Amino acid sequence: MARIKCLIFDCDGTLVDSEPLLADVLAQSLPEAGLPFTASDYMNEFRGVVYAHIVAALEQRHGVVDETVKKETETRMRARLMAGLKDNLQIIAGIEAAMEVLAPDYLCCVASNGPLNKIRQSMEVSGLGRFFGDHLFSAYEVGHFKPDPGLFLHAARAMGVAPEACLVIDDAPVGVTAALDAGMQVAHINHFPEEEQTPERAHELLHMKDLPALVQTLNQA
Repeated sequence: MARIKCLIFDCDGTLVDSEPLLADVLAQSLPEAGLPFTASDYMNEFRGVVYAHIVAALEQRHGVVDETVKKETETRMRARLMAGLKDNLQIIAGIEAAMEVLAPDYLCCVASNGPLNKIRQSMEVSGLGRFFGDHLFSAYEVGHFKPDPGLFLHAARAMGVAPEACLVIDDAPVGVTAALDAGMQVAHINHFPEEEQTPERAHELLHMKDLPALVQTLNQA
């Protein structure tokens, strides 16, 4: 196993506790377009999935929505989400202390299915941006959305590190799958261990405070 040189973090649910905010905003916005949706639908089925794919899946179940209505719905949804991030965003417990230990010794970046302005706002509001600088990669900019491995592979190239020397830290199944398919080492931050199983080739983390110890163990293997 290659020595880890670069840590690639997902954003939502991994660095910041934005998933419940997003779930509530989607549950408010999508029914306005005639697409039934609840916060639990997002958390149980669509966590980490790009917005357009959620809408497409709902249209298959409930019928196609007019394009103008869809655009207006997405605009309202994103405005509500940005406001929610500004006013209510919290960081994932333990991540700040973990980054204080890891950031001096490893290249660190963020790779998210979210838009770049949303990643930047999350980093600014949370105060975590100091650990990542401009090393923020959005699937919207790259054109590859998890579970496609292309986003993580792009991040590795941009950081100048081989895929096998990267450790991806992600909470969502789509991100874990993308990282494994990219040939990277994976830490699955599992917030729902009673309902969600960590894949055999990934390493389960139940709390972010344990990330530095996991990185150390992997580099001693």
